[in-house]
Amino acid sequence: MNTAYSTLFSAFYTRRFLWVLALLFTLAWFGVLDYRHLVASDEGRYGEIAREMYATGDWVTPRYNGYKYFEKPPLQAWMTAIAYSLFGVGEWQSRLWTGITGYFAILATGFTAWKLIGGERGVLAGWISAILLASSPMWNVGGHFNTLDMGLSSILSCSLFSLLLAQRAGLSTTARRNWMWLCWAFMALAVLSKGLIGIVIPGMVLVVYTLSTWDWGLWKRLHLFSGLVVFFAIATPWFVLVSLKNPEFPHFFFIHEHWDRFTKDGHNRKGHPLYFIPLILVGFIPWLAQLGQGLMRAWRDRRGDTRDGVVSASNGFRPLWLCAVWAVMIFLFFSKSQSKLPGYIMPIFPALALLAGLALTSAFERMSVNDDARSWKRQMIYLTVLLLIGFIGVPYTYQLGNAPYERLEYQEYAVWIAIGLVLALIILATSWRALHDFDHQDAAHRLRKLTDSFLRAAIAFFVLIQVVGLGHDTHGRSISGADLAVVVRPFIQPETPVYSIRMLDHTFPFYIQHPTIMVDMQDELEFGINQEPDTWAPKVSDFAVRWQNDAAPVVVVPLKYLDEIAALNLPMAEVGRDTRRAVFVKPTHQPAPPAQPYAPPVN
Repeated sequence: MNTAYSTLFSAFYTRRFLWVLALLFTLAWFGVLDYRHLVASDEGRYGEIAREMYATGDWVTPRYNGYKYFEKPPLQAWMTAIAYSLFGVGEWQSRLWTGITGYFAILATGFTAWKLIGGERGVLAGWISAILLASSPMWNVGGHFNTLDMGLSSILSCSLFSLLLAQRAGLSTTARRNWMWLCWAFMALAVLSKGLIGIVIPGMVLVVYTLSTWDWGLWKRLHLFSGLVVFFAIATPWFVLVSLKNPEFPHFFFIHEHWDRFTKDGHNRKGHPLYFIPLILVGFIPWLAQLGQGLMRAWRDRRGDTRDGVVSASNGFRPLWLCAVWAVMIFLFFSKSQSKLPGYIMPIFPALALLAGLALTSAFERMSVNDDARSWKRQMIYLTVLLLIGFIGVPYTYQLGNAPYERLEYQEYAVWIAIGLVLALIILATSWRALHDFDHQDAAHRLRKLTDSFLRAAIAFFVLIQVVGLGHDTHGRSISGADLAVVVRPFIQPETPVYSIRMLDHTFPFYIQHPTIMVDMQDELEFGINQEPDTWAPKVSDFAVRWQNDAAPVVVVPLKYLDEIAALNLPMAEVGRDTRRAVFVKPTHQPAPPAQPYAPPVN
């Protein structure tokens, strides 16, 4: 679009301001990784898998709670174990890979928008796209929880963006090849992150895109042969090594964890076919209008309509349409799957942010040139109403919980939510203020007013999400067992047998830095236990025999089983308990059990 003002940088922000903004965002993004305790199940599971890899030095065979665990490849465990090696074992270290990948995808989204548009308009589009993704609830929350979904989503999105960048007009053959090699490398890393989905999703999207545009020329620019060499060079070695060391791996991983997970509901993660729609709406809720505009632009892009401005692309390539196909196909793929979890839909969000960011950039240009900010003011009204509606949910949060301690925790959490909403409203008020004196100035001035208002609105929602996420620790701390673990850890040596009665405790092993021996429950460790059946106690009676024979054992007992364990009349002394579990040792244990067992503080 031909603008009616001078340079975009003079209308947007100075470079110094942008660097300061980037620095403050970086500190805010990474600075909260250590505040919360780990939450079951994913955070505890993946933190502990990496801790056991770091402790044992076995980087080929992943183990969880001491048992072989082949549900997922080891890329995230490798990266987290490296973080433990560099910085020690801890909560922020366990979340570091998630934080880095989420942060990097935000940068990649902005960089891609910049390069697709080019010039100073591209700079504005890049910043807007990155800010949209950073302030979207789903991405912000996902970037601060230790799950595999954020790493996979970021890596897959980078493979998409590399493909888009490789298909720009005017690239040399060498530059196009290098970008495509990067695309293939990201797909290999996605496979190492969460399995064959790392190649299935891009392949599926590419086929549907080609059929919907009849752009067969794209296949000639994919560098298939050399790209596959790059892909297999990165992805293959671990699969070969783990299969040689563990012959049972291939069938479990490729059949049980891929085919069965997609086609059968035995993983207890079945959901409605529309399961992901509320997650998308809530996950991108501040910017749904811009998303709608972006999807309409993508539809016009499919037909070669350039009324919205030119995006750099080789002849016949439709980058915006490819982003839309990416989002739709991932949604349809996981909606069809018999296994559903909220994080599965996360790979679509960077593509959505790119589409919405390009749409908002064009909208700001039109508003600036036409001296008409009515559409942005409607957006501001929508954001204000959203925050006011949020206050309605505070009393409901205040009433959650069954046990007295849970009600107290949720009451504290309701205060955090209220604080977040108040802060967001205050910041949003400054966003309204930024629109003052919009009229009767030149286009450059009006663009500055719009971007000012947009930035403050995005900060308002970023702060809200961060505060609500931090406040969750009012409930998460008691579940994690971290406080009890401090008391228990002196009783545990590397050779100490630690039993867990009918519970796979996802967080407690991380905090005591020791795996537990399963008793009378296999849970998701069934495959690993079946490979090494002598490493667990099939019945409580088997545990009782082992307890009598062990010199200095420790046992973790869920509170609901205390009476059953007491009826065994085993020599036991309580070390402490929290809201979920109690821990016992033998009375002859050294160090001696405390005279007064630990109990959680009463609020």
